[in-house]
Amino acid sequence: MLHVENLHVRYGTITALRGISLSIEAGQIVTLIGANGAGKSTTLRTISGLLKASVGRIDFDGRDITNLPPHKIVARGISQAPEGRMIFANLTARENLMMGAYLRRDRDNIDRDMEYLFSIFPKLKERIEQPGGKLSGGEQQMLAIGRALLARPRLLLLDEPSLGIAPNLVQIIFKKIVEINKELGMTIFLVEQNAHMALAIADYAYVLETGEIRLQGKASEIAEDEEVRKTYLGEI
Repeated sequence: MLHVENLHVRYGTITALRGISLSIEAGQIVTLIGANGAGKSTTLRTISGLLKASVGRIDFDGRDITNLPPHKIVARGISQAPEGRMIFANLTARENLMMGAYLRRDRDNIDRDMEYLFSIFPKLKERIEQPGGKLSGGEQQMLAIGRALLARPRLLLLDEPSLGIAPNLVQIIFKKIVEINKELGMTIFLVEQNAHMALAIADYAYVLETGEIRLQGKASEIAEDEEVRKTYLGEI
């Protein structure tokens, strides 16, 4: 579904990504793990069109989407729940969700998708008329994921969904990510610092270090790698 080839991204004179290549098959959960500053969020933001690639190519369903404007990438079927949630604090939860459906014109299907969303995130239904800024961190993360889902993507990009969330809610968020993948057949590309959780739910994994892919393979095998266990899983 997604193929990234020799991707380089620069911030001025600083090279954030150094020729990374990766692939995601339809229906998979793929995770990208790495330390702070490794280039994980940069990777997602470049796929989304929020950052420009200086070298390389991004293909989605066999079509080149490299450096397309973000709204055109959303229209192609990719949406993102960004790091830090980035919800609209002054808009209600409902209005935030409808922003995700901005490009859609199938009103009846939007209503059905909203009801499905409430079935996996019932807290959102309870808070639907409250301003986004009044929601808890966990509720805001549910809102960010819901907003991305309302675009009805075929590829969902999740950037640090556990960031700043209470541990008990982290478990719930990850359970819901698996539900979305299984029930909707939605392909998910997950960037996450909680390597334990990410590797536990993913089919395939990439390890990013200082802008380069250092390791890749089945998530279950990556979780058993000695260096990964020591560096990312806190094991000696």
